[in-house]
Amino acid sequence: MPHLQPVPSGSPTPRDRSAEKSTARSAETGAALAELLRASARGDEQAFAELYDATSARVHGLVLRVVRDPAQSEEVTQEVFLQVWRTAARYDEAKGSALSWLMTLAHRRSVDRVRAAEAVNRQDTAYHQNSSTIPHDSTAEAAEASMEARRVRAALAELTPVQREALELAYFGGYTHTEVASQLDLPVGTAKTRIRDGLIRLRDAMGVGQ
Repeated sequence: MPHLQPVPSGSPTPRDRSAEKSTARSAETGAALAELLRASARGDEQAFAELYDATSARVHGLVLRVVRDPAQSEEVTQEVFLQVWRTAARYDEAKGSALSWLMTLAHRRSVDRVRAAEAVNRQDTAYHQNSSTIPHDSTAEAAEASMEARRVRAALAELTPVQREALELAYFGGYTHTEVASQLDLPVGTAKTRIRDGLIRLRDAMGVGQ
């Protein structure tokens, strides 16, 4: 057995050095994501693509834990990244990390989806109980969602056919990336790329930032 030298008092242990490396890596990752967000806010499509690839799995995992339905979770995840592409300029590094900002958006969007679904369920229950009273808040939420959907559909018409086809399946059809790939007979990676690129062009088509 090799002779192990005692660690001098005050010297960093292997565990300490490992923690320092992990902290350094986290700091580097956080700084990189923040820079990608800033670049996305300037309209850098490559930066947004890198941001999407680096964080989409984490965002989708959080959404899935809140929404629980896999198909709806995929849809909400795409909505989150559309929101990121449209509002990246609002990110303030002084208030938290880029990943925290993304996860906050994802959590809020997920909660909104759950609440909207609950509102619809309440309306259905009230209807079946022959109630003529529809909660005002639920009606307003439904109207707002309908208007936003019409805006998105109009913007979709300006995308390329392959982008529009993939994004419609994911955004309106509620299909997962794997299901979109199967529907279009594409590799999953290609389907993800078309959806991601479609989100980028969708922002421009909707006139955000103009």
